[in-house]
Amino acid sequence: MNTDVVIVGAGIVGMACAWAAKQRGHEVLVLEKDDQCVGASIRNFGFVTVTGQGRGTTWNRAMATRDIWARVAPEAGIQVLQQGLLVLAQRPEAADVLQALCRQPEGHALEWLDGATLACRYPRLGATHLQGALYSPHELRIESRQAINQLKTWLESQGIAFKNRVTANVLPDGRLFADGQQVVYQHLVIAPGPALAAFAPELVAKHAVRTCRLSMLRVRPPTGYVLPAPVMSDLSLVRYRGYAELPSSQALMSRLQAEQPEHLAHGVHLIAVQSADGSLVVGDSHHYGGTVGPFVDAHTEALILQEMQTVLRLPSYEVVERWVGYYP
Repeated sequence: MNTDVVIVGAGIVGMACAWAAKQRGHEVLVLEKDDQCVGASIRNFGFVTVTGQGRGTTWNRAMATRDIWARVAPEAGIQVLQQGLLVLAQRPEAADVLQALCRQPEGHALEWLDGATLACRYPRLGATHLQGALYSPHELRIESRQAINQLKTWLESQGIAFKNRVTANVLPDGRLFADGQQVVYQHLVIAPGPALAAFAPELVAKHAVRTCRLSMLRVRPPTGYVLPAPVMSDLSLVRYRGYAELPSSQALMSRLQAEQPEHLAHGVHLIAVQSADGSLVVGDSHHYGGTVGPFVDAHTEALILQEMQTVLRLPSYEVVERWVGYYP
């Protein structure tokens, strides 16, 4: 087998690299060990997040990524289910952080909505316990479970070759074998997610790469409930670097440490997005270590649902699905 570019791993990172290589005129082969993608690429919110990303290079990369998704999604038949973002401020300290972000260069397109404006524009979210909300027009939300297969089909139509159920081995001298057959290449991309240690243990050790484990939920709200945009809230502001680096976030962190120490200890913050069937994907938590266990912790799940209800105040809901996400 000969190719210009060979990519190990058919998750979103591998497919993004395949698309980029094809844009540069390369012949591309993607190798995947499973029948289909089952890792981090389908275990998330499907949320292309810009607002709150680290200032400068990281934010610029997030915007570029959003623009690529906006162009590729319709070509690949991928439905954009929601657009924009509402970051709901429960505390005055959170409102201070969000208004400070609006004054940054990255905040030029953002809008601060005070409590009255929020209630008028989004009655379902305009509860009296909220200080207001930051609205961002940038974000896109797709259903990652469907989108990953749609994207693969579209890339195949662009001439990118995929081989599934293939075990790839990279020798120390750089030679690559796929199920025992050597693949001759000019460029090699390794994108195996948490399995990185099998291909580059020296990099894992050098950079102290750990695995992050997430608790995720699918929640059924009352019939007819509409979430007008993806939602985040106060706990998110001390996790995302674009917020956390603002001086005003220190006061928010101090208050959260006093009021929600368990949530912080388990890395819990709120993201809620809505799927085409009306259900909400809700999460998440963050636990760091080596091997990811298969079990969902009931206490962590309860903390997530508690935060969901503190912010959204659903009249009723049912948890219809739960799963463990992970990424390196």
